[in-house]
Amino acid sequence: MITEVVMERELFGGVIRQKSKSEMFSATDLVLAGNKWRVSKGLPFFNLAAYFQNKGTKEFMKELENEYGVVKINSRGKGGNTWVHPFLFIDIALAISPELKIKAYQWLYDCLLKYRNDSGDSYKKMCGSLYITETNKSLYTQNICKVANRIKLECGVQDWQSATEEQLKLRDKIQDNISLLSDIIKDRENLIDISVKKAKEDK
Repeated sequence: MITEVVMERELFGGVIRQKSKSEMFSATDLVLAGNKWRVSKGLPFFNLAAYFQNKGTKEFMKELENEYGVVKINSRGKGGNTWVHPFLFIDIALAISPELKIKAYQWLYDCLLKYRNDSGDSYKKMCGSLYITETNKSLYTQNICKVANRIKLECGVQDWQSATEEQLKLRDKIQDNISLLSDIIKDRENLIDISVKKAKEDK
């Protein structure tokens, strides 16, 4: 999937953003959540600017850049963010708290981004299959919106940006089923009902 999507994850009551394509995390969000946690533990604030000025951090970033290219991006303007490579994200998490480091490792190994990207690809395939079998092309856009809303409802999702791994897996299966069955089952309602039922049975 080509489009960059910003995913959201919960951490200590805060929200941490991650980009689906580059996989970079928001260090700004991490520090905000981390400092709330540190205050609750009676610890002083963590200073991100001071962290980046640290000699050890600079050496680590240089090695990361040699291996992976760009590892830190500063976005400017209102709501500007500092986006960092996952390995740098872990290092910041460790500097804030060992507990945050454990959580960061879990994030790197889960499949949320994989399923977000897979379900984006399966959506394109589904749209293509439904366009081919659409008898009234003037209603295609309207009908796709109906299908997408039905899938959202079946997955129990209000906002795909904060969907769970299981919800994204289910969406992927439903969309794949619709693509595969659209040539066989011409009635759209029946097609979606069967695709949803089959996806939920396969969970």
